[in-house]
Amino acid sequence: MTTNDEAPAPAIRIHGPATPQDVAAIVAVLAAAGGGGDPEPAPRTSTWADHRAAHRRPVGHGPGAWQSTFRH
Repeated sequence: MTTNDEAPAPAIRIHGPATPQDVAAIVAVLAAAGGGGDPEPAPRTSTWADHRAAHRRPVGHGPGAWQSTFRH
């Protein structure tokens, strides 16, 4: 157990006779299956392509209500 909050480094132990090619194949398979880090962030949508801008806010009722819709 480590004294700080770091996780111990992963270790691979190969028992028996293994050639360097065998070890390289095992490492390549495990590296490909490991996931390898943080997922990519979602691409940001341009404000021009945002469809929410096409929706209008409802206009309120009462004297001067239509003027207040533009004051946000």
